[in-house]
Amino acid sequence: MDIIIKPVITEKMTEMGESLNRYGFIVNRKANKLQIKKAIEDLYGVDVVSVNTMTYRGKTKSRFTKTGIISGKAASFKKAIITVAEGETIDFYRNTNQRHRVSASRSSAHLTTSLLPHRKKAFWLR
Repeated sequence: MDIIIKPVITEKMTEMGESLNRYGFIVNRKANKLQIKKAIEDLYGVDVVSVNTMTYRGKTKSRFTKTGIISGKAASFKKAIITVAEGETIDFYRNTNQRHRVSASRSSAHLTTSLLPHRKKAFWLR
């Protein structure tokens, strides 16, 4: 069972991380606080002081189309707020993939042509 699904990276959570050493994560709904604490300590190598969890119910959504009303439900999820020890931080951007960074020395014309998808000609133009 994967405990940690993804970190919550918003303005509010970034401010809490900088000032209060608190970080947010979306976690598995069946995970308890002890499992979350152990997963964070193993993954990021920090000392976790406390874990606060909250479970969100899925919202019902509906939209109006030509064929009628389409109703559905967004998935419910569990969020954990982790407080780490004083002086320790979690860097979410440490494991970014370096291959996808574009160097600044390339010209913008080269970038636009290299990033555009190559499309085949339509069958009537052949």
